Amino acid sequence: MHRVTMIVMAATMGVIMGSWDEHVSAADPSDKRPQQATERNWQISFTPSYSHGNFGTNTTSEFIYAPFSIRRLFSKGDVSLVIPSVTAITDGRTTVVGNTAFRVDDNSGSNSGSGGGGGSDDNCRRDNSGSGNSNDVPCGTTTRIAGQKVTTTGIGDVILRGRYYLVEEQDYVPLIAVTARLKLPTANASQGLGTGEFDHGYGVEVSKLIGTSWLVFFDGGYNFIGDPNRADGSGTLGLRNQYWWDVGTGYYLTQDWLASVYFEEYRALRVGLPNARDVFFSSNYRLSPAWRLNGGVAVGLSNGAPDYVVSLGTSYRF
Repeated sequence: MHRVTMIVMAATMGVIMGSWDEHVSAADPSDKRPQQATERNWQISFTPSYSHGNFGTNTTSEFIYAPFSIRRLFSKGDVSLVIPSVTAITDGRTTVVGNTAFRVDDNSGSNSGSGGGGGSDDNCRRDNSGSGNSNDVPCGTTTRIAGQKVTTTGIGDVILRGRYYLVEEQDYVPLIAVTARLKLPTANASQGLGTGEFDHGYGVEVSKLIGTSWLVFFDGGYNFIGDPNRADGSGTLGLRNQYWWDVGTGYYLTQDWLASVYFEEYRALRVGLPNARDVFFSSNYRLSPAWRLNGGVAVGLSNGAPDYVVSLGTSYRF
């Protein structure tokens, strides 16, 4: 239906690709481990990523997620602030939630059968009322004709996240940390860059160094997703809360070069749609005590995931 698609575009459009919040931090699993008191305790990072896929729809979408982050490192944890730029190339049925792209529209499609939206800004409204007509959309909303994709760019949702180490690693005891994250709705929902709602989530990280070269880890959590109201006042869009988890292993090719691989799953935000599942390959190289390079490639394993994601970034500690 045109109306449903335009409501989604007006109220809920806006990667990641998985929290790319989780991908960005997971690009360097060694960053999850406690820092020594003698190490530098501030870090700035820039790790842009590109994702491409149909995300459970019958048309492809593309997202460029470019987060700048500043992180304060402590011996018992860390706190990070992530400020991203987002570019979305989509027909309006896929959006960035946190910094992972998911399908958020209804399964009904459009009148033309392609699932695209219609409408004209000439018939826009300037308040939250509306008759539910297919052309009755907020002014400034990027409108669609069936199957048409539009490119929008802007600031994404700012994310504040923290980690605290509950259990220190010893002999046969793994390192255990708890995590929390808060998503601030700074992205423009009417341009397809966010939902316009607050999200918050909590999780746990478990890792263990085996010998001097192997690192195994498990992460999991639960995100409480803000559910925006439909523009026609008929209720909320129906986005559900989300569990996520990943499990993997890393190997130190050299003292400064870590290669990792892990499987990830994120619950779909709409009932009846497939969960996003992928395999993520990452590499992190320490150029110096200050500079690090990281990169990764994710390959989608389900229809709810992107076909592929590529990321490349750097970080500086001071």
